[in-house]
Amino acid sequence: MTAASERVNHPIPTAELERRWSAIRAAMEREGIDVLVAQANNDFMGGYVKYLTDLPATNGYVTTVVFPKDEPMTVIGQGAFGMDLQPPPGGDGVRRGVAHVLGTPSYASAHYSAGYDAELAETAMARFAGGTVGMLGTASISFALIDGLRRGRLHRARFIDASPVVDPIKAVKSAVEIELVRRAAAAQDEAMGAALAAVRPGMRELEVAAVAEHVGHSLGSEQGLFLTWSGPAGQPGQIVNRHLQHRELRPGDQFSLLIENNGPGGYYCELGRSVVLGRATAAMREQHEFVLEAQRFCVDRLRPNADCRDIWDAYNAFMREHGRAEERRVHFHGQGYDMVERPLVRFDETMPIAADTYFALHPAFSTPASYSWICDDFLLSGDGSVERLHSYPQDLVELG
Repeated sequence: MTAASERVNHPIPTAELERRWSAIRAAMEREGIDVLVAQANNDFMGGYVKYLTDLPATNGYVTTVVFPKDEPMTVIGQGAFGMDLQPPPGGDGVRRGVAHVLGTPSYASAHYSAGYDAELAETAMARFAGGTVGMLGTASISFALIDGLRRGRLHRARFIDASPVVDPIKAVKSAVEIELVRRAAAAQDEAMGAALAAVRPGMRELEVAAVAEHVGHSLGSEQGLFLTWSGPAGQPGQIVNRHLQHRELRPGDQFSLLIENNGPGGYYCELGRSVVLGRATAAMREQHEFVLEAQRFCVDRLRPNADCRDIWDAYNAFMREHGRAEERRVHFHGQGYDMVERPLVRFDETMPIAADTYFALHPAFSTPASYSWICDDFLLSGDGSVERLHSYPQDLVELG
């Protein structure tokens, strides 16, 4: 198998890719699946494409992966009409495990090109016309792709959602992956330290976030979100994206920063902290202690084979008992190549927690007197121990 090219930013070892392919193909054999199809247009929630190929989808341009049970992959993406690159056996240093790279200039903004990717996928899947097609991540696969396949030569094929087959494989991290996850968490610690050290009255929220992003890129990050919120200390709020980060910081403000970027190799972590450009109110300090207690409550329930629904119910009972609002979103979830990856600790999750998985844990809530939250990643190891991956202090920092 060809080694990865020096052009690839922190490539995954080829042996690790082969481990994944082998595990997935064994699962396909057990489930009677002939071919998998995955599609993504971004590397925030495009984990299946990255997991199979070590290449992320980016910038809204669609990447489609056809993964047969018994032969190399076909990757379909942005390119010229008629493009069919055929890497040498083993790959070309960028595309490993790939037999064909098919191109088409299709765009979500040009409706008439919606079927182009489906036509190429149909060609790659022609021999499975009467077989079983497993779809990975049906929420990220376009209607145009599946509709085109079902209307064409694969109209007799059986289409199933294969996400539950692959998700338990993808969630459990190998030693190689865990080392990269640790590097991602360490890089976020550095980014948070640099950003909060730079905070001054007169800066806009976006400028502080840019400090964290710059540090992340210098340490191997490719993509991520940097969410902020500021306001007078003692007021409720909610972290927001870049479009809403124009506010200028003032003396006495509370400022919160959530770093949700990936690290070397593409693994996401999350780190969130708050500071006060002055002195924290008593209510803010009390609420900060409570969110730490809420986080510990969940960490204590992080163990192999735990049922996510049970943790959700226990957490909301804990919140009610302490006079706080129940969680209605997700405060605790797996991570990997997807910023939010199964299992989700929520009432609707069916996948149990497994060893060698890691989670973002971010209890958060507003009251009339404050906005309180914290965010860290935790690793559940094979021996059942739990480790906080971030070393950044969990303090409510006062800068005044």
